[in-house]
Amino acid sequence: MSIVYDKAQKTLTLHTKNTTYQMQIDRYGFLLHLYYGKRADGCMDYLLTFYDRGFSGNPYDAGKDKTYSMDALPQEFPSLGTGDYRTPACIIKNTDRTYSSDFRYVSHSIREGKYSLKGLPAVYADDSVAQTLEVVLEDRVSKVRAVLLYGVLPEYDVITRSVKIVNASAGHISVKKLAPACLDMVSGEYDFITFYGRHAMERNYQRLPVGHGVSKIGSLRGTSSHQYNPAVILAERETTEEAGGCYAMSFVYSGGFQSEAGMDQYCQTRVLMGLCEEQFAYPLEPDEEFQAPEVILSYSSEGLGRLSQNLHRCMRAHLCRGKYKETVRPVLLNSWEAFYFDFTGDALLKLAEQAAALGIEMFVMDDGWFGNRDSELRGLGDWEVNEEKLGCTLGELSGKINAMGLKFGIWIEPEMVNEDSELYREHPDWAFVIPGRRPNRSRHQLVLDFSRKEVVDYIYEKICAVLDQGNVEYIKWDMNRSIADVYSATGDSQGRVLYDYVLGLYDFLERIVQRYPDILIEGCSGGGGRFDAGMLYYTPQIWCSDNTDAIDRLEIQYGTSFIYPVSSVGSHVSASPNHQTGRVTSMKTRGVAATAGTFGYELNLNELSDEEKEEIRGQIKEYKKHARLVQQGLYYRLTNPQSADTGAWEFVSEDGREALVQAVTIKQHANMEVSYIKPRGLRENTVYRETESGRKYNSTALMEAGIPVPVEQGEYRAYQWHFVLEDENGRK
Repeated sequence: MSIVYDKAQKTLTLHTKNTTYQMQIDRYGFLLHLYYGKRADGCMDYLLTFYDRGFSGNPYDAGKDKTYSMDALPQEFPSLGTGDYRTPACIIKNTDRTYSSDFRYVSHSIREGKYSLKGLPAVYADDSVAQTLEVVLEDRVSKVRAVLLYGVLPEYDVITRSVKIVNASAGHISVKKLAPACLDMVSGEYDFITFYGRHAMERNYQRLPVGHGVSKIGSLRGTSSHQYNPAVILAERETTEEAGGCYAMSFVYSGGFQSEAGMDQYCQTRVLMGLCEEQFAYPLEPDEEFQAPEVILSYSSEGLGRLSQNLHRCMRAHLCRGKYKETVRPVLLNSWEAFYFDFTGDALLKLAEQAAALGIEMFVMDDGWFGNRDSELRGLGDWEVNEEKLGCTLGELSGKINAMGLKFGIWIEPEMVNEDSELYREHPDWAFVIPGRRPNRSRHQLVLDFSRKEVVDYIYEKICAVLDQGNVEYIKWDMNRSIADVYSATGDSQGRVLYDYVLGLYDFLERIVQRYPDILIEGCSGGGGRFDAGMLYYTPQIWCSDNTDAIDRLEIQYGTSFIYPVSSVGSHVSASPNHQTGRVTSMKTRGVAATAGTFGYELNLNELSDEEKEEIRGQIKEYKKHARLVQQGLYYRLTNPQSADTGAWEFVSEDGREALVQAVTIKQHANMEVSYIKPRGLRENTVYRETESGRKYNSTALMEAGIPVPVEQGEYRAYQWHFVLEDENGRK
């Protein structure tokens, strides 16, 4: 059993293969957090301390006992109104307009399998893989209930958390703040690792010490955002890639979020992950309930590398869905950087012919194929194929491309509308515009109100009508702005609109996934503006960044790798000089950088030399040799490209018999010092052969001393070593 209830100690203990999570129902019915860390047995309530803490008050139940205070005790679900003055996980405005919730234990249940969440993405697993713990808490005065959900996946060292608020009172209430996951640490010094950025430079690694006060990241943009990713790590101060304790929280949600970490007056640390407080006040009438998204938790006592691998394996197998979730993705060519809006059907076919000749497997027609969409100024929302521009129907175009041996895909942006569109002229109230105010434009477009079912239904039917016209096997789902001017013409509470918007998005995606199970959907929001675990449930890969510069991508993909598997990272070889930075890099370097992702191309093949085309042929063959190892192997970060002269990473098969090490030089100096790259994850004190050179290496020496990166003139050189284990007879 991975979930154990000790009736005598009143503890609920969650065990995974290598970790233990324990809580206790105390004498007053409070649910206290005792322990989360390396696997251990027994009751850990000796960690709790009690003494008179001065201005930290005491619940009435404690009588004259001044040593008992919620202001100091570690809790599973801290709420406002119990005398705990630290940042709460829950704030509820009650029927009597007070802000007070005193949740006490009512009951719990344990069942086989992993819970699911209606209308929300969530980790899934059957009875043989997972167990669920449900704990019911209640405010005895208001009768509002908090139902805590815990999912335990022992083999992945993953625990998930969610919470449902049930209004069992006689009147209207409002959920003002809700964080489904809270970790209270009674001791220790920690760093708060977050991933910040901007459009075209997302998920930069940042590590800062947790100090007194609260450090907070989040998004007010209606999406998870380019600026902060909805995933954080709490690490012990000395934790490295290979050693030390660390905790991950990844929010399975694609809208506004916030995560807070802080040290209290007694040097205890609390970290929360949940919904963005601003523009959120979810109303509940009697008998209504609000389900929060879930958070994926994992702990590693063996450093950040193992923590990332826990998340990668779980997300690949139990979050992503469909035929592509763990398979090698087709190598694709996207038309965007080749033509932007300026193309014809004949131009697309000519480009597709070049792609087929080079060994590319899928051709994607990007923006500009519908309505009067010849620039970003017009046409969004008018999802009618522009047959005049294409010179044929979509079915005919896809048929011609299929005849070349290529799969066919299209770009869509269903959540947006241009004011210069037939849709906006017919339904201006369908866009987020506050009456009496001029709207904020971004990329000359407005956002459709996906909190309204009739809007979602209309766009869904339009997109399906397009998909049904041809053999479409891939969709790039884009969203190219943040949400502002939040107002719903339906008159619903403005505090629920952004949350209901995300539910509308998920409803749309779920219907597409069910109707077209063989279509591969790639998520995108100006690149990585909505790169989160929630989207992976519907789109098993996400365009990592609009920045395709190979050197910038080293940093972007480095930060991404802490949480998300390589199989989810959309990464392409693009033109040189690069369209975003103007940087010049070799085809080899661009190919090596793109290998740490789903791999594809984003350039005009017609402008390449014969030598470059031949290089692409070889590049694709080389990638296909290693593709399964890249997609399904264990990923190791070998250097930090933010500070190192060389960016390096590694893929190792689960059985340790094969490894692919890649490196790109970032800084070039005269009379360079030598960089040594130390592989990891190999079998100790065995012999590996590097397949290109044929040279044999002792694995322990490789991991301890490393392999030297050649010192050569020229910027941004790329290197690759493929190691295979040899047995005593010299065979692989």
